Amino acid sequence: MRILVIDDEVPTLKMFGLLLEALGHVPLAAESGEEGLIRFDRERPDVVLTDIKMPGIDGMDVLRALKEADPRSEVIVITGHGDTELAIEALHLDATDFINKPVRREALEHALARAEERIRLKRAKEEEIRLVAGPGVDLQAAAAARDAGPDAPDVTGVTDVTGVTDVANATETATDAAHDGAAVVRIRGTVNSPAEPVLRHVFEEALLTGAPTVVLDFEPSVSVNGAGIAVLAELVRHARGLGRAVRISGVSPNLSTVFDVVGIAHNATVEVAAMTE
Repeated sequence: MRILVIDDEVPTLKMFGLLLEALGHVPLAAESGEEGLIRFDRERPDVVLTDIKMPGIDGMDVLRALKEADPRSEVIVITGHGDTELAIEALHLDATDFINKPVRREALEHALARAEERIRLKRAKEEEIRLVAGPGVDLQAAAAARDAGPDAPDVTGVTDVTGVTDVANATETATDAAHDGAAVVRIRGTVNSPAEPVLRHVFEEALLTGAPTVVLDFEPSVSVNGAGIAVLAELVRHARGLGRAVRISGVSPNLSTVFDVVGIAHNATVEVAAMTE
């Protein structure tokens, strides 16, 4: 993995560089929170390790900024002994893990293994929750290139004449909505806590297309747990506040009832999937 280490102590950066190389990773270094945010934006590392206490932008501010820029980012904070409250606060902000100074190799390996597993799960979720159509869908290609880093292949031109990027798996709803200028988010699998950062990111991409309507194209077998319902409710309220319409298509009758009860149907048009014989 490409791992960005942010720490204002140069000897610590060198120590991390040697240790991460020994573990088979590619270390990147930044000597301040400000430099770290710039380098993250430019190089999109797989994982960020940041010291909590630094002059200027400290580690907590770095964590907040990275999660705002990309909720899917994996951030491990480096704390000192006695910084338990800060470590807990970082976990509440969706930090991947925390490790104490002086850093032990075993603790670092454990935290990186946890980050690697979270990345694997998120990539699986990204196959299930994707922006598949909308004005300026090249945003998706740009985002993919951005996330993959400077060595990403050129993926522009993936959109066919229908405006649907994933033609083979496009539903009739997605194709029709693309022709109408809507942004379409295809949702498969389970919408739960692991899906939350992916759903937030993809929904934001859909809004950035400028489409007046965002279609959440559900497969009828999609399941949504409590955490998923909460984030869906928040996203449709957010879209409505921006003056955008949201259509949720293809849901099962039971899920439609749930969306009605929790108020999602108040902020979005919910369309039940056609029943088959």
